[in-house]
Amino acid sequence: MATYFSAAALKFLRGLKRNNDREWFQARKETYERELKAPMQMLVTEINEAMLKFAPENVQPPQKAMMRIYRDIRFSKDKRPYKTNVAAWWARAGLEKTSGGGYYFHISPDEVVVAAGVYMPEREQLLAIRRHLVTHHAEMRKILAGKKLRSLMQEFDGRKLTRPPKGFAPDDPAMDLLVCRQWGVAAHLPAETALEPTLIKEIVERFKAAAPMVALLNTPLAPRPKRPLF
Repeated sequence: MATYFSAAALKFLRGLKRNNDREWFQARKETYERELKAPMQMLVTEINEAMLKFAPENVQPPQKAMMRIYRDIRFSKDKRPYKTNVAAWWARAGLEKTSGGGYYFHISPDEVVVAAGVYMPEREQLLAIRRHLVTHHAEMRKILAGKKLRSLMQEFDGRKLTRPPKGFAPDDPAMDLLVCRQWGVAAHLPAETALEPTLIKEIVERFKAAAPMVALLNTPLAPRPKRPLF
């Protein structure tokens, strides 16, 4: 049976958006656990089963895929203690502690977001992806231009540089991709999408369409298998 969220889940998130403080949250923590945390973990399990067919290297245990609702406010001027969305991130195996290509989903008071790609690559990863795109830019463009993907998701703006990145020729045919600092696609759906039995279909269909792009971006980042000693 497909997992989806209740109207109480959205009601909780909308209340949290208006009352983002510990007293309000603690008084309703049981609601959060029942209406958001438990269904999200079940949903991740079901999505994992589907991903085994097209992105097995990104399957993650629910407790690892689901992101904490608590904000890290140590170095932030914004001291609100909670995020106002419940999210999950499917990192690639071996890149869990970095920013490789992966799959993302969240439910918030305003929308459901389904996304995939490389969002905040580390400096070395950024360089590795750019070097990879120099020789694979045509393949990347073909994927991004795919009819199925374009019908389901929109390309990131890329947080583009205003000049060519250091070490790359200004006239490189891949330059439109090389100036990006992130690569990916996303869909923004109505919040009520989370209340429908078709939620998992909406997510999996988009993850599957984006899988070739994620795989291409992860190629220069993925850990290489260890060679036998003998």
